[in-house]
Amino acid sequence: MKPNEIYNSNMNEYEDQDGDEPISKTKRKAEMDELQDIGVRLIGLSKERLAKLDLPERLLDAVNEAKRITANGATRRQKQYIGSLMREVEVAPIIDQLQRWDGKHSAENAYFHQLERWRDRLIADDSLISEWMIKYPQTDSQQMRALIRNAQREQTANKPPKSSRALFALLRENSESSAPDVAGEAE
Repeated sequence: MKPNEIYNSNMNEYEDQDGDEPISKTKRKAEMDELQDIGVRLIGLSKERLAKLDLPERLLDAVNEAKRITANGATRRQKQYIGSLMREVEVAPIIDQLQRWDGKHSAENAYFHQLERWRDRLIADDSLISEWMIKYPQTDSQQMRALIRNAQREQTANKPPKSSRALFALLRENSESSAPDVAGEAE
């Protein structure tokens, strides 16, 4: 159910909060199917990711139960039950986190692209280390220099980019505390 809709128990139908028009049965059913689809996505998540979502206990128990069920009919009924439980939950934070994990969250994508540009610029010109160190003084400069040298060697020898990936991980680790600075920068 979307935030701007409320259930009118007097008329047994959903209305806009403005109260102008009732929502059609088809539209309500489509919204319930969307909630069930989100519930099905929850079933596919690992226990660690489910714990990060901070789901209500009933919903979490239903999702874990659905993972154990093997019979097709029982699985279908459990998915429907999860869909009905999803109606009682605020789904916006769940959808937001699922999109982050899918890599569809635009702010996070911009952040990663900025880090990739930093990595590529550092590999191309290692004199930019001082610029990085001014912004993020907690970075281990020796480790960064070693990773940049190794990445440059790997690039010239057409080897797999192991050090380049490690450099990206180092940049990410040291910039996460101030991610808006990295994402907001212009080159």
